[in-house]
Amino acid sequence: MRIQGKMFLWLSFFILVMATVYGVWSQEPAGTTALFLAFGLSIMIGYYLAFTARRVDAMAQDNKDADVADEAGEVGFFSPHSWQPLSLAVGGALAFLAVAMGWWILYFSAPLILVGLFGWVFEYYRGENQNQ
Repeated sequence: MRIQGKMFLWLSFFILVMATVYGVWSQEPAGTTALFLAFGLSIMIGYYLAFTARRVDAMAQDNKDADVADEAGEVGFFSPHSWQPLSLAVGGALAFLAVAMGWWILYFSAPLILVGLFGWVFEYYRGENQNQ
């Protein structure tokens, strides 16, 4: 985690230099503002990672002599049979289509998003998978 914090802090320094150079040369306020906001975001992420790295144990990526297998293990639980992501994807696609085609499409996408979201959250609280 320490390495990622340093990477983001160096990235923020680079973005700050580029934002300054871009702002002076182009005199364009929108791009300059976006670059300065990217600088702020990179500083926040880098500070969080560096702050957290001091309070947790060293991970395998912080050790120069570590092997790839040192950090191996269970990544998490992923439901192999869930249909809820499909509902969320279709609802999200319709919501983005509503921005381009017409806001009335949101009336169709909002129920799909809500059904997919609630179904995904509560999928292991009901039905045959209740005890997993």
